[in-house]
Amino acid sequence: MGPNLIALAIPFFFLGIGLELAVAKKQGRVVYRPGDAMADMGCGIMQQLVSFFVSTVVLSTAYVWLAEHRLWTLPTVWLPWVAAILGVEFAYYWWHRLSHEVNLLWAAHGVHHQSEDYNLAVALRQSVSTWMTTLPFYLPLALLGVPVLHFAVILGLSTLYQFWIHTELVPPLGAFERFFNTPALHRVHHAINPRYLDKNHAATFSFFDRMFGTFEPETEPCVYGTTRPLNSYNPLWAQVELYADLIRLARLAPTRLDALKVFFKSPAWRPAWMGEAPRRDFSRKYDPSGSPSTVRYALVNWVIVLIGVFFFLLWGGALTAPSKLAAVALVVLSVVSLPSLVEGRSWAKAIEGARILFAPLAFGLIAIVR
Repeated sequence: MGPNLIALAIPFFFLGIGLELAVAKKQGRVVYRPGDAMADMGCGIMQQLVSFFVSTVVLSTAYVWLAEHRLWTLPTVWLPWVAAILGVEFAYYWWHRLSHEVNLLWAAHGVHHQSEDYNLAVALRQSVSTWMTTLPFYLPLALLGVPVLHFAVILGLSTLYQFWIHTELVPPLGAFERFFNTPALHRVHHAINPRYLDKNHAATFSFFDRMFGTFEPETEPCVYGTTRPLNSYNPLWAQVELYADLIRLARLAPTRLDALKVFFKSPAWRPAWMGEAPRRDFSRKYDPSGSPSTVRYALVNWVIVLIGVFFFLLWGGALTAPSKLAAVALVVLSVVSLPSLVEGRSWAKAIEGARILFAPLAFGLIAIVR
């Protein structure tokens, strides 16, 4: 379905993060915490690795096949573009909205909401399983005649657009918000203030939120995260924690029907047998941190990992299967160990030691087996 626009945009993502840091420093604000930001990026790295091996291939293959069996062909040059723009936005809106209203979908999407900060790194925090939940929403566009090229381009541009709206530094934009999604509107979406919950599901445009009654302007300071906090910087645990909680609740269910409901009811559904919901202290963030030297060590190594991931996503397709697996194993060890060192987890040093020992073997395999 064409080049990986997200991988190509990685340098621009980090230029944006650098600019955000500079503006925040000038304003005397702290908008990044090392461990939280590394967890965000780690989730994004894992999502891109899955995309590299699985999701892009599945989506492109299924979309191409359905497009070949489309119900009709859209006439003229411009109509397929209009259909792609409106179709992608409509499909995204309903996937996004239902991902906040159905537990099984939330288990995938909730990863994106776990950060208690709100900055451009949060845009990169994605679930490895989101691609499975989006398929039923995007694939009908192929049957309706939206060509593969048009779908791929608009989906990529829509994803890229959503990067810049993850920041606290841009104020409300007035009339622009009548038509487009903005940082202020998306801050509302990420907030857990009662009046903000499950609002503003747009990708690029704001009109479907207005049309379907989920629009809410920013009128009070936002509190970010999830109502039941993750309390971890481990990107691997972040990817599975919500699924693990659903399985735990299903096992507690008094009947099979209740166990099934666990997966398809709203995250707000809490019958008596589940007990009282855990309460979050909204006055403080989860903020453990190692020594300054440990944080510096983790950040330096993190930059090296990011550079390696960028090159792998662009050119890793030329490697052999063993080389790819070695590269992925090294990256996964890195995204687990480094944020966990910052967090001060007791087992993080052992994982980091394994990573250091494995790195020469991985690089040797990548260099030799080509």
